[in-house]
Amino acid sequence: MATKQSKKVNPHHQTDLLENPEEIAERLTRGEAFLKKNSKILAGVLGAAIILIGGILFFQFNTQNQNKAAQAEMFQAVYYYEQDSAEFALNGDGINPGFLSILEEYPRTDAANLAHFYIGSIYLSERKFEEAISELEQFSSDDYLIQGQAYSLIGDAYLELGNNDQAISFFKKAASYEPNKYFTPKYLAKLAVAYEEAGQIQNAIDTYGEIEEKYFESYEFSAARKHKARLEGLAAQ
Repeated sequence: MATKQSKKVNPHHQTDLLENPEEIAERLTRGEAFLKKNSKILAGVLGAAIILIGGILFFQFNTQNQNKAAQAEMFQAVYYYEQDSAEFALNGDGINPGFLSILEEYPRTDAANLAHFYIGSIYLSERKFEEAISELEQFSSDDYLIQGQAYSLIGDAYLELGNNDQAISFFKKAASYEPNKYFTPKYLAKLAVAYEEAGQIQNAIDTYGEIEEKYFESYEFSAARKHKARLEGLAAQ
């Protein structure tokens, strides 16, 4: 039986770098020369990196501090909003700032982001529809309740402006954003109204049907059944 022979390593085949001290010295010399030649460039790159990292850390720290301060100052404005005191909520009471001041003094904070929502909803109630849309479109949240509500309010504004296509688009966003039994039926009811306003009767019927099928325990259920029957009667004529 043939025996398997192990392959012997020829010491003469080792790399020059490992067996030749002169080669090692030469490479080290080249490396030192490169560092000396490009020391200013390397120092500049390193310095820029340190400044960039430091700037990012400072920005994050400063934003966190600003957000805490903004949230504390916005407390009274939120109270006025909940009490339907729109003027004080927007512009403050002479002592406590309003939402508009929060936006100006604390931009890029979570508090400023939330202020866009409050301001937009106030403008909507004052029938300043374009201003409301502008504010609400700058708002963004991961919260499924308030983000869906923002989409719905934008849809309301577009519907009031007679822009049915945009109203439909935003009501669809509201209804499809994290569907839930509490708010989705309301958004679907608004969507059905927008479809009817746009003359899309079958889409309106289908939307009321979705409320009827999926949200039979909702407040909107009875109205959806009634309007669906009404539209089906119109479609049959």
